[in-house]
Amino acid sequence: MHAVEKLLYKTEWIVTKYESEEAFRQKCPFERNVVEGNLLLNEGIQELWDLVINTGGTTPFDNSNARLGVGDGTTAEDATQTGLVGSNTFYKGMDTGYPQRNAQTVTWRAVFASGEANFDWREFSVDNGSTAEKNLNRKVSNQGTKVSGQVWTLELSITLS
Repeated sequence: MHAVEKLLYKTEWIVTKYESEEAFRQKCPFERNVVEGNLLLNEGIQELWDLVINTGGTTPFDNSNARLGVGDGTTAEDATQTGLVGSNTFYKGMDTGYPQRNAQTVTWRAVFASGEANFDWREFSVDNGSTAEKNLNRKVSNQGTKVSGQVWTLELSITLS
């Protein structure tokens, strides 16, 4: 009997929308969208391997460094991209306690407050730095327009098995 090598890679993005800061505090969203899939970017894959083999000079995708990014770009995902491609982009650091790992799943979460990222949300990514660093992945999906006064959250879960 021969073993078969398989890797399951599952990605889920969740965009939760609140009309106001008060609705966010009360945990009363007006919309919640689940978007599956994305494309790993070459620079992100290379950064992961460097972290695995501890080459040094790499930055972990942890609470101190990771940021979820949103943009208005509509260009299809391509592994050679190095981040969001829209004319409007915004990266936000992690919510308290994120990222989290549960078994083989890691979840990143960021809260975009009233005055942040008020434009069309059409693309998403996670990177590992306070400036443009290594983007792990990219997803294109039209989630509508965030306007001033609203609070939106973005979660990314990646499962390997």
